[in-house]
Amino acid sequence: MAALLCSLLSADGGKVLVFPADGSHWVNMKVLIQELHSRGHNITVIKPKTSGYIKAESHQYQSITLDVVPGFDVNEMNNFATKMMQLLREFHISGLAYIKAGDEFMKMVDNIHKAVVDKMQKIFEDAKLMQFFQEAEYDVLLTDPCFGGGVLLAHRLGLPLVFNVRWTILEDGHYTVAPSPLSYVPIVGSELTDKMSFWQRVKNVFFSLMVLYNRNMIKEPHYTPFVHRHFGPDVHYDELVQAADIWLMRTDFTFEFPRPTMPNIVYMGGFQCKPSKVLPQDLKDFVQSSAEHGVIIMSLGTLVGNLPEDIAEDVAAAFAQLPQKVIWRHTGKRPSTLGNNTLLVDWLPQNDLLGHPKTRLFVAHGGTNGLQEAIYHGVPIVGLPLVFDQRDNLFRMRAKGVARVLDIGTLNKDNFLEVLKVVLYEPSYRKNIQELSRLHRDQPMKPLDRAMFWIEFVMRHKGAAHLKTNSYKMSWIQYHCIDVITLLLASVTLMSLICILTVKCLWCKVFGGKKNNPK
Repeated sequence: MAALLCSLLSADGGKVLVFPADGSHWVNMKVLIQELHSRGHNITVIKPKTSGYIKAESHQYQSITLDVVPGFDVNEMNNFATKMMQLLREFHISGLAYIKAGDEFMKMVDNIHKAVVDKMQKIFEDAKLMQFFQEAEYDVLLTDPCFGGGVLLAHRLGLPLVFNVRWTILEDGHYTVAPSPLSYVPIVGSELTDKMSFWQRVKNVFFSLMVLYNRNMIKEPHYTPFVHRHFGPDVHYDELVQAADIWLMRTDFTFEFPRPTMPNIVYMGGFQCKPSKVLPQDLKDFVQSSAEHGVIIMSLGTLVGNLPEDIAEDVAAAFAQLPQKVIWRHTGKRPSTLGNNTLLVDWLPQNDLLGHPKTRLFVAHGGTNGLQEAIYHGVPIVGLPLVFDQRDNLFRMRAKGVARVLDIGTLNKDNFLEVLKVVLYEPSYRKNIQELSRLHRDQPMKPLDRAMFWIEFVMRHKGAAHLKTNSYKMSWIQYHCIDVITLLLASVTLMSLICILTVKCLWCKVFGGKKNNPK
């Protein structure tokens, strides 16, 4: 560790401490790290002892491996995804399956956040480690606030804080930092747009209360006692999150519905997207053999390499009836219904395939990274949402007319084939996604360059205090001016009462006196 400290202190450029989230979140964090490294900055990554994604050694960053930082167990997450798929399929038989799926998700999230806080306690108690962090004199801490470890460490070290964000604890980052009127800002998961009827607004409020309840169920027992212990009894966890200097938001308004934002929110949707490269020769030959029919790409992300066998059989049978060639990332048993037009692969260069001119359709699970690549390259989507925010992501794409969505619980050969044909042969889907692609690309600055500018801005100026609102320091009563409204109502009431009493008094004096003086 001493050798690492010496190398940090002697390095040129800014010093960036990265506290990442593992899994797919690391995939896009790594893009920022690579670009920061190319610009001459010195990067240190806090790495879990066991990680399915983050490597201990890299020429782009140095790592500090801590066994107290939660890692990402690939097998465990695969098992969770499989279990959730089974429950979603049962949902169409029994409504209890939906409740069970939600319960399983909340249990997993609760356990993860409990582990984060417990392990951060050990970090804070390690005097040598904390001294090491202090003496390294980092310029900024870059973290993903879906878990709170990076937020807590940044405030303990007194470092400027930059978020690579889509989620805070169980909610879209916008709801944590920006005004979000429920009349036209749909809650994630509600499957509503920004144009709501009365009953849709009722639904939106209900979802808002549900998210607030779930969030407090995680935050209060775990983060609140920790923050009070280390930062003071009057400090709340939300204040630490809302005090971040810059929020690099992994989305933009080709994906989001129009909504209020804040000056320290920087939109970098599609920052990981780039022009496609030449395909490996075997894939190149397979794609070229598709002739005028083109190619369909299917990938369900990093968590799900294979579907249940019966679903895989139906998917393969549907693909076999199409003239298009299909490249399908599938690591499970080879389906017996697989057609000659379908190539199974363990891995595929998704960005390069989506950018190929022969690609006609993307069958996807609805992860943000994949959808942004589809928007960037202008490829329409058939969605098979599985877990987390995927259903809501795909709903947004469906609302914009660029996708059709099929529930995994009802999927069979016939309805899957029907949806594939609709998106392949109805021109509006390709037209709409290509228009989104043009809108996304028509920017004065590339999203990744914009992200780099603001990270370096924070390093140059030791933060971005002038962009942060003080609203997070206000109570709920102050924020909504309840105290002001109460004063005004009390004042109006008092003035009205005085006027009424005055008029009554004058009335009695003028007309009451006449009655007492008979002619």
